[in-house]
Amino acid sequence: MNLPPEIGEEAINKVMEQHPAIGEILARHEIGCVTCSVGICLVKDVVSIHALGDVAEAQVEQEINTYLKSI
Repeated sequence: MNLPPEIGEEAINKVMEQHPAIGEILARHEIGCVTCSVGICLVKDVVSIHALGDVAEAQVEQEINTYLKSI
């Protein structure tokens, strides 16, 4: 995913602490990062790890980038 480095290169658990909306975006796409007890995946890798495909990855990327631009 093409995300700003300060988001994409961070562990998802840390990003969701600062940006709960990103967890909500992932949850809408059935990516269970919010309930994961590990949470060390990099944000840029979370969609590919769950093998949802290129279309889902592009949609999640767009939603996260739209959210980040709005804050």
